[in-house]
Amino acid sequence: MPEEIIETRITGDTYDASQIQVLEGLEAVRKRPGMYIGSTDARGLHHLVYEIVDNAIDEALAGFCDDILVIIHSDASVSVRDNGRGFPVDEHPKLHRPAVEVCLTVLHAGGKFGGSGYKVSGGLHGVGASVVNALSSHLRVEVHTGGKVYEQEYDRGKINYDLRVIGQAEDTGTYIRFWPDIRSEQNPDGVFDPGIVFDYDTLKARLREMAFLNKGVKITLRDEREGQERENVFHYEGGLREFVKYLNKNKEVLFPEPIYVEGVRDMVMVEVAMQYNDSYTDNIYAFANNIHTPEGGTHLTGFIQALTRAVNDYGRRYKILKDADANLKSDDVKESLAAIVSVKLPEPQFEGQTKSKLGNSEVRGIVDALVTSHLTTFMEENPAISRIILDRCLGAARAREAARKARELTRRKSVLESGSMPGKLADCTERDPAKCEIFMVEGDSAGGSAKSGRDRHFQAILPLRGKILNVEKTRMDKILVNQEIKNMITAFGCGIGDDFNLEKLRYHRIVCMTDADVDGSHIRILMLTFFYRYMPELIRQGYVYSAMPPLYKISKGKQEWYVYTDEEKEAKLNEIGRDSKPEIQRYKGLGEMSSEQLWQTTMNPETRTMKQFTLSDAMAADEIFTLLMGDKVEPRREFIEQNATLVKDLDL
Repeated sequence: MPEEIIETRITGDTYDASQIQVLEGLEAVRKRPGMYIGSTDARGLHHLVYEIVDNAIDEALAGFCDDILVIIHSDASVSVRDNGRGFPVDEHPKLHRPAVEVCLTVLHAGGKFGGSGYKVSGGLHGVGASVVNALSSHLRVEVHTGGKVYEQEYDRGKINYDLRVIGQAEDTGTYIRFWPDIRSEQNPDGVFDPGIVFDYDTLKARLREMAFLNKGVKITLRDEREGQERENVFHYEGGLREFVKYLNKNKEVLFPEPIYVEGVRDMVMVEVAMQYNDSYTDNIYAFANNIHTPEGGTHLTGFIQALTRAVNDYGRRYKILKDADANLKSDDVKESLAAIVSVKLPEPQFEGQTKSKLGNSEVRGIVDALVTSHLTTFMEENPAISRIILDRCLGAARAREAARKARELTRRKSVLESGSMPGKLADCTERDPAKCEIFMVEGDSAGGSAKSGRDRHFQAILPLRGKILNVEKTRMDKILVNQEIKNMITAFGCGIGDDFNLEKLRYHRIVCMTDADVDGSHIRILMLTFFYRYMPELIRQGYVYSAMPPLYKISKGKQEWYVYTDEEKEAKLNEIGRDSKPEIQRYKGLGEMSSEQLWQTTMNPETRTMKQFTLSDAMAADEIFTLLMGDKVEPRREFIEQNATLVKDLDL
C-alpha cells in the first residue's frame, strides 16, 4: 500500500478523531516536500534532477548503463535518458500494477530494497522517482525494453492513463521528462518558490562529479533554452585519477601522477586517488555510493588512519624520522593533499537526513587495511616520491609546532575579557554575540568615520592597515605572526584551526567594509580567503557579510540620492531629469564620506544593503580561491581574459 503520513491538527479545545488527517501516497510529499528534497528553493529544484540521474547511475553501477543524457528544455522541463535496462514493465505481484507505475507512484518502492535489484545504490530510501513525480506538474516516462516502447504520463503524481505500448524499440533504456510544479499567479498551488529556474552551472558541477566517480560512464548535459544553448560531455576513463588532477589543475603538484588504490573486501568497493601539491591546505572529498559526505564518516577515518600509519612507518623504517622525533600527526600528512575517497557498499548507513556522514563501522577497517597495504607497497617501490612526501609532512609538522606557539599569543581567555583586545578595536557594549556586529574597515581614515558614525551599543570597528597577508601562499605559522590577522583572530574570540570554537565567537555579523574600487575588492578577497581557509565555519553559518557602500551621491537642489550601481545612477538621472544638471559625486573611498553619510548609507540596519556570503559548493569555492589567489599566473590570466567583458567600469 502507498505510504501514509498522519498529521494531527488541534484547534481550540477540541481534540478528537476529526482532527486526524491522513495523507495517502504522494499527497504526503506535496504536503511536506522539505522532508524529501530539503527545500522548495533552487536547491530543492535541482535535487529533482539528481534523483533521476541517480537512478541511471545505479544502472551503471550494476553494469547495464554507460550513456546518460540530461537536457534542460526551453519549456522549463528537464529530461534524463539512459541506456540501461529500462524500468520493469511487468505486473507487480502484490499491487497488480506495472512495476514502472509502482516505482513512480508509491513511496519506498523500487529495486533498492532487499538486495536483489541493486547490490549498490545511492538512492538509499527508494523514494527518488516517486518524489519527483509528486512534485512535478507533469511527468512523462518512456521505457525501451523487450523490443517495445512503453509510455505513461502523470499530473502531480496522479496517473493520466494506463501504461501503453507506443512503438517498437531496438535499444533499451529509460526516458523521463518532468515539469517542476513551480508556484505562480497562474499556478497558486505549485510547490516550488516562484521565479526559480534550472541553473546550468549547478547541474554541470554535479554531473561532472558523477562522471569522475563512475569511470567510463558518459554524461552529457545540454541546454536548449533560447540564448543559452550549450553542451558539455563528461567522460573520464581515468575516474578518480582524473578527479584529483582536476582538483590540482591550478596548483603545482609534487609528483606527476596521483597514487591510486582500488580493491574489494566483504562486498565493499574502495577507490582512493591522492596527490600532494604546493598549497598549505588539504582538499579531501569523501563519497559513499556516489553521495558526497561533507562530514566524512568511517570511510574517511579509515583513509586518514592508513595514510598516517603508512607515512610514519616508512619514515621510521628508513630513519627519516629519528628516534627523538615524535610521530607525524594526521594534520601533518594531510597538509597540501588533494584526495578522493569513494566507497560503494550494499547497505550504507548515513547519519542525518542529508546523508552527510557515513556510519557503517565495518567500512573503517576495510578502507584502513586496503589503503595501508597499497601505500606501503607504493612507498617501497617509489623511494623518490616517498622522500618528497616525508619532507613535505615534516615541514608541516615544524610549521604546526610554530603555529601552536603563535596561537597561544592570540588566544583569548574568555569572551568577557577585553583587556587583550587589539588597540585599534573600538568594541561595542553589547555582550550577546547574536546582537553584535564588527566592521573590518580599510584604513584609519575610513575607520575614523566608522567609529564616529556607528551605534556603539552593538557595532564594533576594527581598522585594518593596508592589504592583509595572502594566506593562500603561506603556512599557518607565518599567518599567525601577521599583525592584522592576529588582530582579527583576537577580536573575534573564536580561535583558529584546532582551537576554533564557534561558541566563543563575539560577533554574529562580520562585515568586510572596503572601498568601492579595485583595491577595496582585493582587500575583501584577501579577507574572504583567510576566512575560507582557516575559519570556514563562519561562512557556513552565514556570519560573513560585505558592506555595500554607494558608488554615487546625486544632488539636485536640496535633495540627495545615494545609488549603488551605474544602472541605478542612469535610472535616477532619467527619473529626475538631466537638463537641470544634477551634481554627481563618485565616491572613491569610504574616507570621503562624513560619519553621518557612512551611517546613513552603509551601516544603519534600517537603510543599508549588505551581501551575505555562503558556502554552497565547497569544491567550486576551493577552485576559485586557488585560481585567484594561488601562485599560477596563466590560469588567472585566462580567467581575466574570459571575464573581462563583465567589467563595465574599472577605475585604474
